[in-house]
Amino acid sequence: MQNTYISSLIFALLTSISVGATAAPAVKPEGPAPVATQMTKSEESAKVNLNAADAETLRRDLFGIGAAKAKAIVAYRDSNGPFTAVDELLEVKGIGKALLEKNRDRLAIN
Repeated sequence: MQNTYISSLIFALLTSISVGATAAPAVKPEGPAPVATQMTKSEESAKVNLNAADAETLRRDLFGIGAAKAKAIVAYRDSNGPFTAVDELLEVKGIGKALLEKNRDRLAIN
């Protein structure tokens, strides 16, 4: 008799937990914030100087620029002299209009 009573209590407890869990409204977790909103004010104001930045800085601070493209930017600068305009970056192999526009506000020529 005592065994049946304990089994009934456990069953009732588990049933109420199950009903409570399925009846609770589903909370949609927020996805990660876009990269632009994750940047702090100091990161937004920090610009990358195309004429002074090394390949690692270019890779780290620009969107869509990996090690190969960063090295290509530095190699272009070494062989053709300093950049005179941000748009000159289009002359570097592998850099297209979309990639330039994505990074335009992060680039500076000093």
